[in-house]
Amino acid sequence: MPSSREVPCGKAAWLLRLFTSGYTVRLPVRIERRRVRFLIISDIHSNLEAFEKCMQVAKDRYDDVVCLGDLVGYGPDPNAIVDALKELASVTIRGNHDKACCGITDASDFNPLARASAVWTREQLTPQNLAALRGLPEGPVEVGGFQLVHGSPRDEDEYVVEPYEALPALEMASAPLVFFGHTHLQGGFLTTPGGNLQMIRCEPIEDGRPLTLQLEPGAHYLINPGSVGQPRDRDWRAAFAILDSDKREVNYYRTGYDVSETQRKMKRAALPEPLISRLQYGR
Repeated sequence: MPSSREVPCGKAAWLLRLFTSGYTVRLPVRIERRRVRFLIISDIHSNLEAFEKCMQVAKDRYDDVVCLGDLVGYGPDPNAIVDALKELASVTIRGNHDKACCGITDASDFNPLARASAVWTREQLTPQNLAALRGLPEGPVEVGGFQLVHGSPRDEDEYVVEPYEALPALEMASAPLVFFGHTHLQGGFLTTPGGNLQMIRCEPIEDGRPLTLQLEPGAHYLINPGSVGQPRDRDWRAAFAILDSDKREVNYYRTGYDVSETQRKMKRAALPEPLISRLQYGR
């Protein structure tokens, strides 16, 4: 095929007459449809080692990053996590620990261990990162045809653990696919096209290998990617998920990380011992 410099004379002359005659010429434009894969992360809780390992495993597997909240609290690296999410994530919503650690709430409803870590975190955060946390939006937030919430579409602080809690949340959702966090439990819930409620359970996954959930047309989903920084499903490994919008599938991931380094930092910061030891047990 001739290049733009090798247009035959007849065609060149015709184009010249057309452009100089005052007519508007609409040249064909080829529009590439971009495949969008969303890295879904939640409940990082200031755990830099877990976060960095998740990003390493997810490398080249995503196009965009969204976060379901609880960037901070519990762990030893709040500023590093907030700084990273400001650069990486296109959308980050707030969680209950984000609110407590930046002063929106006073953590009076937290247990003593969580409250102590929230006070410590608030003292560590830079003024810029305190402001960043205060500016995070409340869910639900819509992105790419799906919703992001921290707790549930009904209440950003609601825990959705059991099916009887999931059904009202699914009924209130304004999108057929909702990603939620807060419980630190990877998995979720769905209602089939026939209206049956089912629980999505994630069996143990090999490090870095996906467990794929195919999204069925007509079904409605509440998907929890699990916790990056403090899993509570008796699997200590960091958790996340990737949504492939073209393939209509969610891939769940788990990966081990240097938990001993995180624990060492927490001990040096004099954070409560139960928060340190629980990391190695995933509870």
